[in-house]
Amino acid sequence: MPRRNSGHFLVLLLMKKVLAICGSIKNTSANYTLLKTIQTLANDMFELEIYDELTTLPYFNPNPENENSHASVVAFRNKIATADGIFICTPEYVFSLPGILKNALEWTVSTTVFTDKPAALITASSSGKVAHESLLLIMKTLGVKTSDECCLLIQSIKSKMTADGNIIDSATKEQVIQLIEAFDTLMN
Repeated sequence: MPRRNSGHFLVLLLMKKVLAICGSIKNTSANYTLLKTIQTLANDMFELEIYDELTTLPYFNPNPENENSHASVVAFRNKIATADGIFICTPEYVFSLPGILKNALEWTVSTTVFTDKPAALITASSSGKVAHESLLLIMKTLGVKTSDECCLLIQSIKSKMTADGNIIDSATKEQVIQLIEAFDTLMN
């Protein structure tokens, strides 16, 4: 009977669990592709799970009776609460965050699930400046723990990355790697 590699098993148990939220639900989203690339680049530092159920969340309704009435909202909050860290990667739509991402974040306002949670925040879009400022403001308001090194604005993303996720701009690739390393340090 073969022996199990207990060292490898121990590493898997100790590896941090990170929840990644993509602000786009487009099938060919550059942001989703970037998260998949980050998942590969960071696979020896932390385990990145990409949350792909934003469409299951109902429209935000702040009435108290709606607080825990939707199973998808409760599950979303639990995923955030149990994660060791959060990665958000979003495009900019009409100089703002995508409505579906804003809706998801609004469902967490009455909770403390983001309080002191290590977070990496990326806006990857054509311009992205206004959405990035908005994302930083919202996430700081929600109480995340982040740093300048864990926040990245990637403008003209489609010219810096291939459709299959290969980052072809060397400066951008270096920035992404530095962000991953800074985020891993932030979680420890």
